[in-house]
Amino acid sequence: MSLGERLLDLRKKSGLSQEEVAEKLNVSRQTVSKWETDQTVPELTKAKLLSQLYNVSYDYLVSENPIGGDLTSIEMIVDEIDWTSAWSKKYPILASYQGINGINTYCEKISELYDTFKDEFDLNDTDAVLILKDILYKKYKMEKKKNK
Repeated sequence: MSLGERLLDLRKKSGLSQEEVAEKLNVSRQTVSKWETDQTVPELTKAKLLSQLYNVSYDYLVSENPIGGDLTSIEMIVDEIDWTSAWSKKYPILASYQGINGINTYCEKISELYDTFKDEFDLNDTDAVLILKDILYKKYKMEKKKNK
């Protein structure tokens, strides 16, 4: 992702218009547009202000590597990661469990539970996943402790 593409993506995720960014940085809207289309690059002081405006590290903003050193920049790419593939290297069962005979029944049951849980507590998808993950993790920890 180029610097311009990254700036455009960050601006859209922050819900700001080019005019609003320009006003906050004391530049013209056309300047912001040129940055976002890779026609020009922001000077160092403006890049630092942009990183603060978008709440990302300066390194994340200017680096070719999309993973920065701060939590905010990591959170921004988390949805783009294939977690099953990533964790399969450490936990091979994740790459193969879909082939287990009868697993689809449990997938359907868990999906129904998820939908019911989300609706009953009026949760968005992210909150529902995080809470259910936390509940399962606590169960896992209790079982692990019990089996010691």
